[in-house]
Amino acid sequence: MATTYTKEQNTLFPIVLALVGAAATGVLWAYANPIQLVPGVIQWRIFAFLPCLIGILLGPRSGFICGYLGTVIWSLLAGTFIPAHSLIIDGIAVGLTGFIPGMLFDPARTSMSRGTLVKIALVCLLVGLGMVVVVSASLAYLGIFPFLWALTYLGLSDVVPMVIGTPLLVIPALKILKSAHPGGFTRF
Repeated sequence: MATTYTKEQNTLFPIVLALVGAAATGVLWAYANPIQLVPGVIQWRIFAFLPCLIGILLGPRSGFICGYLGTVIWSLLAGTFIPAHSLIIDGIAVGLTGFIPGMLFDPARTSMSRGTLVKIALVCLLVGLGMVVVVSASLAYLGIFPFLWALTYLGLSDVVPMVIGTPLLVIPALKILKSAHPGGFTRF
């Protein structure tokens, strides 16, 4: 007897994957940073695209969960956890890098053409720059890092991978998701 899945039955799927994505984001940011831009403070996070990608594929709330919890996990593992900064400013700002692209791009309603991929890159650029400004201001306010230096290094560490990685990986990741869950699921 074949099992038929409806979208209503599969709302847990994107939530579980968002939590897995958050754990992967935190661990990869903490341990898979090949280039130290400012040793011990800012590293080139080649996986900074994960919240954006999760948001587009699984939905805006899933993207926010991935970005927010990924940031908290990363800061705890990397030893850079600052309660007011990590839980409020950094967590929310990075969470929004997953939420906003997820709100603007739904693969079920948008064809993933070359033009759409360029739009995804532009949205990642704008969202990433907004996140970097807010996080840099917080670091400067707390006396941890000067604003312009934080802006420069965080822009390099986070925005560049978001702009390149998200549009580059969205189509292959979408194919993997469709083959893993052919019955479909409700984005969260």
